[in-house]
Amino acid sequence: MGRDAPTEEKSPIKPRDRDITFQRKTDFVVPYVEENINRCRCPQCPVQANSRCAQGKVQSARQALENAPADEVPDPEDVPGVYCSEGTATCQDLDFDRQCICGSCEVWKEYDLKDANPNNHFCQRGRAT
Repeated sequence: MGRDAPTEEKSPIKPRDRDITFQRKTDFVVPYVEENINRCRCPQCPVQANSRCAQGKVQSARQALENAPADEVPDPEDVPGVYCSEGTATCQDLDFDRQCICGSCEVWKEYDLKDANPNNHFCQRGRAT
């Protein structure tokens, strides 16, 4: 094949064998599923550390996950996390002046959210889109 020979365009690569579609920096989809709830770092985030509301939800969310039927998850309003998937926190006593830890989260890394908008403080700014 020479330099000027036509090339065949390759099919797009699926991100990490997930059945999701995205275009870099524009359309990230983070599923709200038990796996992501369990890997989410939001419950350990300093932003939520002194929140009575969020800390109460941590305990109730664990119990709800344990008691939920297979393939069911608690309502997002009852889980203090996975904001990159579901949107802003419902708790009003979060401290947004504290350091966000989104960059240390396995969900954040898997879905390459460093290029999302927003790319951190999802609890304040909403889901990654």
